[in-house]
Amino acid sequence: MNNRYLIHKLGFVNFWYYDFEEFLLSDGKLLLRGSNGSGKSVTMQSFIPLLLDGNKSPYRLDPFGTNARTISGYLLDDENTERTGYLYMEFKRRDSDHSITLGMGIKAQQNHPPKSWYFILHDGRRINKDLFLYRDAGQKIPLTKMQLKNELGDANFYTESQRSYMAKVNEYLFGFDDMDSYEELLNLLISIRSPKLSKDFKPTEIYKILTDSLKVLSEDDLRPVSEALENMDSLKDSLEENQAALKATKNIKYHYDKYNQ
Repeated sequence: MNNRYLIHKLGFVNFWYYDFEEFLLSDGKLLLRGSNGSGKSVTMQSFIPLLLDGNKSPYRLDPFGTNARTISGYLLDDENTERTGYLYMEFKRRDSDHSITLGMGIKAQQNHPPKSWYFILHDGRRINKDLFLYRDAGQKIPLTKMQLKNELGDANFYTESQRSYMAKVNEYLFGFDDMDSYEELLNLLISIRSPKLSKDFKPTEIYKILTDSLKVLSEDDLRPVSEALENMDSLKDSLEENQAALKATKNIKYHYDKYNQ
C-alpha cells in the first residue's frame, strides 16, 4: 500500500479559464482555497472522475448532479466558437521516479457535439518536460489529435473510445477484475463529492454506498477461508469423537477397577 500510485500533478491546456496551468500535489494531496464560486469544485471535477473513465456526461461534471454543465461550455464562449483543450493527471509512486499520465483531448465547436480522444503516457516521459501538448508558433497552439498520436508513438496508449480508455485506466492503476467493480468505485467517488453530503445522505445511505463499493471477492480469495472453516469442522468432529472415546474408556476402566476389587 505504501508504494501505490499517488496523484503528483494536474494540468490544464486551453480549458475553462486556464490557458496553460499545472497544480503540483504533495503526497497526493492538494488544498484549494477561495470563496464560494471561485472555481474550486470546477477545477477538481475537471479531473475526478472525468480522467478516471473519460465519461463527460453533464451530470458528472456538476457536484450537484444537474445537467447544467457541458464539456463544451468549458471551452467555448462569445469569443471562441471553436477550441481544442487538454486535461491531464500525472501519477507517481512514492519510491520511484517513474510516472503514468492520464490525459484527454477535447475539441468543441459551436452547434456541434464535442470530440474527444484519450491517452495514457507510460514510457517514462513527462508532460511539459519531455512531451508538450502544444506547438509554439509564436503562440501556443494545442496539438490536434493526430499530432498528439504521433508524439505519443507506439509505446503509449491512444484511443478515441471512452470505454477502451476506461478499461486501460483500470488495468494500469486499479486492477479490478471486472469493469462493474471499477464503475462502482467511480459511482462512490461521485456520491461522496456532494457539497452537502451530511444533508443529502442519511447514515444508512452512506452505509449502503460504502458497502456497494466493496470489492467482490473471487473464489480464489474465499478458498483459504472456506478451507479453514472445513478444517475447523473436521477438527471439531475429531474432538467430539475423541471425547466420546475417552468417556467410554473411563467408563470401562471404572467398571474394570471395581471388578478387580
